[in-house]
Amino acid sequence: MFDWITGIIDAIGAFGVGLLMFIENVFPPIPSELIMPLAGFNAATGAQNLWLVIIFGSLGSIAGALLWYWFGAKIGMERLRRLADRHGRWLTITPDELDRANGWFQRHGGAAVFLGRLIPTVRTFISVPAGVAKMPMGRFLAYTTLGTLLWTALLAFAGYALQSQYDLVAQWLNPVSTAVVTGIVALYLYRVATYKRRLRKEDARSG
Repeated sequence: MFDWITGIIDAIGAFGVGLLMFIENVFPPIPSELIMPLAGFNAATGAQNLWLVIIFGSLGSIAGALLWYWFGAKIGMERLRRLADRHGRWLTITPDELDRANGWFQRHGGAAVFLGRLIPTVRTFISVPAGVAKMPMGRFLAYTTLGTLLWTALLAFAGYALQSQYDLVAQWLNPVSTAVVTGIVALYLYRVATYKRRLRKEDARSG
């Protein structure tokens, strides 16, 4: 993957950084933790312009976020409620929990989008609930852009500063990414296991 990323950046420069960051947002296993530090390293050698790779990297990432936002808006709340009715165990959410989560996102969605853009793996999918909740596009773009610019700039500057040791950024962030993914999987399995218990509690309250 390293050679593939390097080849694209070397071939088409800052545009290639933007393309890779778009793909990273659509296909999370391609890590921004490697793309942007490598782009920053290239800028330090004079092969790229640092500000251009940050701008193009951010634009590619924002384009990917908009794709997921559109996907969430296309699904919509009513369809999600029907899915929760039929397949709630595997979605790990009951219809009532879905309503509460949607209400929470309506109140705090801006902070969730901004912070979510700074967390590996989460940054890819935080746009989906924003689309489902019909967050106003201007508000969504503002928080997404702020979080994205901060993330891409930090990684690019780290690669620029470390130069030939830019891979230390990826080495430090990879365990963090692994811990986040492991936590998400553990939480999913826990919610699958406790689904019926939560559903019985909701039925008891409504009864």
